[in-house]
Amino acid sequence: MDALSKSILFFQGQRSGKVPNAQSLSWRSNSGLLDGSQAEVDLTGGYYDAGDNVKFNFPMAYTTTMLSWGTLEHGKKMGPELANARAAIKWATDYLLKCARATPGKLYVGVGDPNVDHKCWERPEDMDTVRTVYSVSASNPGSDVAGETAAALASASLVFRKVDPTYSKLLLRTSKSVFQFATQYRGSYSDSLGSAVCPFYCSYSGYKDELLWGAAWLYRATNDVSYLSFINSLGANDDTDIFSWDNKYAGARVLLSRRMLVGNDKAFDSFRQEAENFMCRILPNSPSSSTQYTKGGLMYKLSASNLQYVTSITFLLSTYGKYMASAKHTFNCGDLVVTSNTLRSLAKKQVDYILGVNPMQMSYMVGYGTNYPRRIHHRGSSLPSVTSHPQSIRCEDGFQPFYYTSNTNPNILTGAIVGGPNQNDFFPDDRTDYSHSEPATYINGAIVGSLAYLAGSYKS
Repeated sequence: MDALSKSILFFQGQRSGKVPNAQSLSWRSNSGLLDGSQAEVDLTGGYYDAGDNVKFNFPMAYTTTMLSWGTLEHGKKMGPELANARAAIKWATDYLLKCARATPGKLYVGVGDPNVDHKCWERPEDMDTVRTVYSVSASNPGSDVAGETAAALASASLVFRKVDPTYSKLLLRTSKSVFQFATQYRGSYSDSLGSAVCPFYCSYSGYKDELLWGAAWLYRATNDVSYLSFINSLGANDDTDIFSWDNKYAGARVLLSRRMLVGNDKAFDSFRQEAENFMCRILPNSPSSSTQYTKGGLMYKLSASNLQYVTSITFLLSTYGKYMASAKHTFNCGDLVVTSNTLRSLAKKQVDYILGVNPMQMSYMVGYGTNYPRRIHHRGSSLPSVTSHPQSIRCEDGFQPFYYTSNTNPNILTGAIVGGPNQNDFFPDDRTDYSHSEPATYINGAIVGSLAYLAGSYKS
C-alpha cells in the first residue's frame, strides 16, 4: 500500500459517530453517539481534529475543502483510491450538512468543550466529558466558519456531481444558504465563541479570506457571476506567504487563477498575479522569498505543527504547477524564471522529505517505511483499544500509564502525518511534545492531492 492510500486511510482513525463494520482501522469503534443531544439535534459523525476528541468545524471544513480540491484536480491519478477519497469527504460533509440544516438560522460549529476534553487522556469510545454544542447565528455571527463551511460544501458538490447528483445538489443548495448567512451577518466566530475556540482554532486572519474562498468555490461550482461581483467588491488584497486552516488568501487566488491559465479568461489576470507573488514568497531562490528552509530542505514556517503549512503550501505548488503546464505558462520572480517544473520539483522535495528523505531518515507519515513516529500525541492511538481492554479508562486515569510513558503506542494510526521536526531537522518522537508529535486532519487533508499529483513516485 502506498503513501496515497495511507494518507486517506488515516481519516478512519479520526471518525466520530457510528463506525462501519468494514472499517480497516479496527482498533477504532463507535464514539460520540449522543453528540448534539445537548441542543436536541443530531450532530453525530464528522472527525476529531487531531489527537483529542473534539469536533472543531472550522479546521474540519477546511480539511474537507482541501480533500475535495485534491480530488477534483488530481482524482484521475488516484485510481482505486478515488472511492476512498470520496468516502473520506462524505464522512465530513454528512456531518456538515447536519450542522447547517438542523436548526433554521443557526450553524452548529463544534461539539465538545476543548478546555474540559484536554484535561483528559481517554479514548473517544470512553468519552465521559461534557459534549457542549457550539453554534453561530445572526446575533452571534461567524463569517469565517460559515465561509469555510460553504467552501467545503461547494467543493464537495463538484466531487459528487457525476457520481451522486442528488447528494451534489443538496450540498450546493446548502452551501449557498450558509454563504448567504456568512455575508449577511458579518463577524468573527472567535469573538462570538471566545474560549470555546480560542486559542485552539482562533480565526487570526479575520473572516475576509473565508468570504473570498467561499465565493471562489461557489463561483467554480455555479458559474453564477454574482459570486464574481462579490469577490471583486470584497477588496481582499492582503499579501501573504502562508496557507492554512486559518488563512485562505493564497488558496483562493490559485483557485481563481485557474480561470486565467486553464480558461484563458483575462478578467482573472489579477488573481494570477497575486498567486505568482505568493509563489515568489515561497520559492527558495526567489529575490522576494520570505520562507525559511531547514538545512535538510524542509519549508519551515512556524514551530507548532509546521508540516500543516508544508502540506497546504505544497498542494498550491502542485496545483498551480499543473495549471501552468496546461497553459505552457512561465513567470518571473525578479531574475528567476519559474516553470511548472520549478514548482513541481519543490513540491516533490517537500513530499520526499515528509516520507523519509531527510537528515533523520524518518518518515513523518505513521506506518510508511520502517522508521516512523511511534509515540504520537493521539489519545486513541496511545491507549489500548476497546477490543484489547474492554473496561473503560476514566478521564485522568490514562495519563500515567499511557501518556507519560516512553512505550510505543499500541495502535498504529496508519497514514497520520505528525507536526514534524524542528528547524534543525530534529524530531524527538515524544508524545508530550504535541507541537511536533500530534497528527491532524488538515495536515493530511492537504497532502492527498499532492500525493496523487506525484503518483507513481511513491510505492511503499
